Amino acid sequence: MSDPVTTPDHAARQKIDTSVPHSARIWNYWLGGKDNYPVDEEAGDAYTAVFPGIVTIARSSRAFLRRNITYLVAEAGVRQFLDIGTGLPTADNTHEVAQRIAPETRIVYVDNDPMVLAHARALLYSTPEGATAYIDSDVLDPDSVLREAAKTLDFDRPVALILSNILGHVADYDQARSIVTRLMDALPSGSYLSVNDGSRGIDPEFDRAQDAYNESGAAPYILRTVDQITAFFDGLDLVDPGVVPVTHWRPEAGSAAPELIGEHGGLARKP
Repeated sequence: MSDPVTTPDHAARQKIDTSVPHSARIWNYWLGGKDNYPVDEEAGDAYTAVFPGIVTIARSSRAFLRRNITYLVAEAGVRQFLDIGTGLPTADNTHEVAQRIAPETRIVYVDNDPMVLAHARALLYSTPEGATAYIDSDVLDPDSVLREAAKTLDFDRPVALILSNILGHVADYDQARSIVTRLMDALPSGSYLSVNDGSRGIDPEFDRAQDAYNESGAAPYILRTVDQITAFFDGLDLVDPGVVPVTHWRPEAGSAAPELIGEHGGLARKP
């Protein structure tokens, strides 16, 4: 594969406000990405000054997703992915991990952020055998997401639904549960759900730092208890080891002993 073009188009760039920090760009900064501005770096540094562990959480979350995708393609035989709340492209995006193993894999990314839209070309790059599409839509409108995704994905065949650090942006927990249910109801037997989100009650410093961030006027991200995160998988068959700190989910052989961090996730199969 050659490097994709990532130059933002003019219309999308016009919508990007570089005068205020943005959560997706801050997350990109913590991951070591380049798609951020000085205001995002300042906000990211202010957060890490209070809670340095957020960088470990961001990078461990990304590694968890990479291991999830590897399992789904190499062991479960999944060849279709619906990744909602994509965020800004960094290393090991869903299509890169999946298509390295199975070039015919088809991926649909979903986001409604103008910064992500501006870099959509990086996400749209695909192997010739597979397909990669981008939908400008919102997780709060699952019917629209499903309607557009069906133009690329075959909903008569298993699909892996990825909700990585997105459900915390849905403030109402019952609404978040309803969204997951609606999306999974549309997918056939043999499909999978991958969820990981910040978890409350594991690290008091993380809880305090996130609460302070939410009270700052920025778009809030809600930490949820491990039981609440686990409940997203109700009715599905959890893949071993279940819902655990993301560092504990099938760590790579030979890696250091995993840390216990305030970020939980799991993977489950629809019967």
